[in-house]
Amino acid sequence: MAMEASPFPHHGPLEPGQVRGRDELVADLLERVTNRKVTALLGPRRYGKTSVLRRVAADVEAGGASVVWLDLYELTSMVDLALRLDDALAGTRGAVAEAAARTAATLGLNLGLVRVAFTRPARPDTTATVHNLLDVLVRAATSTPTVVILDEFSGIARVDGAAGLLRTKLQHHFQSVGLLFAGSEPSTMQALFTARHQPFYAQADLVQIPPLTAEAVHEHVQEGFRSTGRDPGNVAAHIHELCQGHPYRTMQAADLAWEHTPPGEPWRLELWEAALAALRKATATGHETLYSSLDRSEQAVLRILASGGSVWGRASQLLGLNPSPARAALDRLRDAGHIVSEGSRHRLVDPIFADWLRDRLPI
Repeated sequence: MAMEASPFPHHGPLEPGQVRGRDELVADLLERVTNRKVTALLGPRRYGKTSVLRRVAADVEAGGASVVWLDLYELTSMVDLALRLDDALAGTRGAVAEAAARTAATLGLNLGLVRVAFTRPARPDTTATVHNLLDVLVRAATSTPTVVILDEFSGIARVDGAAGLLRTKLQHHFQSVGLLFAGSEPSTMQALFTARHQPFYAQADLVQIPPLTAEAVHEHVQEGFRSTGRDPGNVAAHIHELCQGHPYRTMQAADLAWEHTPPGEPWRLELWEAALAALRKATATGHETLYSSLDRSEQAVLRILASGGSVWGRASQLLGLNPSPARAALDRLRDAGHIVSEGSRHRLVDPIFADWLRDRLPI
């Protein structure tokens, strides 16, 4: 007997039709790329950026335009950039794919086979290959209505000269190609577009992906439970209170709550308590591993923030955390995407990690 599929998928990016609670953001991004406003979508890992981009890409294609999706995750070298460009161009569909293939042929490139060319003894020149592939991208994208999505764009900062080269190739085409950047390393992404020495300085509007609202969580949980014959009770409120709109954790908690709720039975608080216990058990090892990888100052800062305290207050004295190490730890944790700063206040990105810290290491 086949197992019933959960209405709360959360392992990996969602399919466009599975994206919930993001209609306003998707509409905003669609308007931006349609009006050729260069935009960068920023947010922590596991916050649903790629899922939102997939929804945007599907809507762009449904409207008759083309999409080129360039994934720069963990980019390490110019060779790597060449391979990613080749994958992106070879993976396109429709008018832009035809234009790319024609342009590539005039430059002696076989799209989809650049990886093979680099394995041969007489391998092509890397820099020339990247230049040619970028020319293919630009010529194809300007020949037909096209949106270029550069996912995990922060990866480009790891390759010397890559951002400058990309900027040089694109700089005269910002009004003819829709450009949408996204990235999960907050400090790096901010620097790429706001630091004066960076090639893309002041070239994009920065849009932060927000947490899911209580209303969005309520609607999605109610729909998922009722469509599968389960009583949602007020479990959505418990999920939002715990997860604070964190997209991945919200769906993970909803999935476990759904799994622990038998079809046809009235909802009871005990069902949520069982799901919460299962969630804590499933995530404990990962939290332990992450916490152990941090230095003492970073650990202290996270414990303080998880408890709702201030790194400049009494809790810091209790943990022996001095102002200078605290300030440095805050910067490192922010750069790594473990915390976000809102004015003078700081909070953990992952609410389940915060829950683990409060339970495991209370102050």
